Amino acid sequence: MLKKILVANRGEIAVRIFRTCKELGIKTVAIYSEADRGAFHTRFADEAYRIGPPPAAQSYLQIETIVSVAKKAGCEGIHPGYGFLSENEDFAHTVEAAGLVFIGPSPDAIKRLGDKITARTLAQQEQVPTVPGVGQSIKDFVSAQNAAKEIGFPILIKASAGGGGKGMRVVANDSELKNALERAQSEAHAAFGDSTVFIEKYIAHAKHIEVQILSDGKNVLYLGERECSVQRRHQKLIEESPAPKLTSVLRDAICESAIKIAKAARYKSAGTVEFLFDSEAQKFYFLEVNTRLQVEHPVTEMVTGLDIVKEQIRIASGLSLSFTQSDIRPRGHAIECRICAEDPENNFLPSTGLIEELNLPTGPGVRVDHGIARGERVTPFYDPLLAKLIVWAEDRSCAIERAKRALEEFRVLGVKTTIGFHRRVMDSGLFREGAYTTGFIKEFERTRELSEDELEILAIAAVLKHSQEATAVPMTTSVDGATWKRAEQL
Repeated sequence: MLKKILVANRGEIAVRIFRTCKELGIKTVAIYSEADRGAFHTRFADEAYRIGPPPAAQSYLQIETIVSVAKKAGCEGIHPGYGFLSENEDFAHTVEAAGLVFIGPSPDAIKRLGDKITARTLAQQEQVPTVPGVGQSIKDFVSAQNAAKEIGFPILIKASAGGGGKGMRVVANDSELKNALERAQSEAHAAFGDSTVFIEKYIAHAKHIEVQILSDGKNVLYLGERECSVQRRHQKLIEESPAPKLTSVLRDAICESAIKIAKAARYKSAGTVEFLFDSEAQKFYFLEVNTRLQVEHPVTEMVTGLDIVKEQIRIASGLSLSFTQSDIRPRGHAIECRICAEDPENNFLPSTGLIEELNLPTGPGVRVDHGIARGERVTPFYDPLLAKLIVWAEDRSCAIERAKRALEEFRVLGVKTTIGFHRRVMDSGLFREGAYTTGFIKEFERTRELSEDELEILAIAAVLKHSQEATAVPMTTSVDGATWKRAEQL
């Protein structure tokens, strides 16, 4: 077993990995940018080293600096977490060339699967259905026009490297194409250091289903599937396992397809194979492979009882999986809500500021993965994810009620968050039915009923307006997820 590990990441995922390391008796090393000096994840590790200025390109994406720190600290391995360099083939190569262990798949597997274009080609070779598209990189506007003409609008421009919704743009017509292409390429380069993009047909109302896999190089196992269709700007907000409204026949077919792709790529480590599922046509399509730990891995851990990070470290240490496919028996239902520093009432725009108060929910079946503390500042430099609330219960209905209870206990003051949004979703008939798709948020905002608090706000606003005192009231003051501005518009 590895004895000392550097985690090349920050925030909640760094803390989550440190916790498993401590349980395994492994010494831990954190890295931080100047903006993260004194951050919670740095205090949770045994050692912490500054690696550069706030921008990720000058700190968390600096390969040589990170590897140099790992060697200086006497580490044996590096865990990349998710995002940043986690799916960077060059990073994995550099780590191994330095005589360290990369806790993830091999550079070759990252190249074959982490790159969405080559992964798409591999899936087609294995006769796994793929989304209609052009299986080559888009270099310029002319090639983008030609691809769009071949596929037909609407299309989706996607970054070939990385994930997390970065470098993705939906394009409805030719007039939007040039700007969308430039923005997708720029965002992909900033997030992953690679501006390569490709184009697929945009399937508007599909379900997003993904399969968690584990492989020790000899045995490739699947740990069940997750439903990840509640998204904004192609980034997930809520995930659950098992996926509702998925038949056992389709579930088996999707999981078996994931295993075929992993075996073909000679995959070794934890990974996730993602699919789009057209519920009307009852067809699924391969989407991509995330050659890393997923943000939403805890929902799978909750239903299987496994520690996926522990298995990653065991595999990287040269150990075999200690269980077989028949040993994996998912039980109950788990739901994860991503608590982000964003304003749902203002198109989920990021919110920054000082965390003035923090109260985390507890109780039976409740888990909170976080990397924040009272008195810390949320900056604009990184992903706005603050924490993840994960709940487990015997069935989906009970899991939803448990999530509602836990969200009522969750309190963050100082920045706007998605807590109120999640509370409303848990009350939504659309979500409770389980037939929702990736178009959920637009449909939810269009059809959702007002809460009692919002109705009260409307009544107060009407009275104020009637008495000609409305001009003295701030029209954007927040009250439990609703706003005066919203009330006036309604």
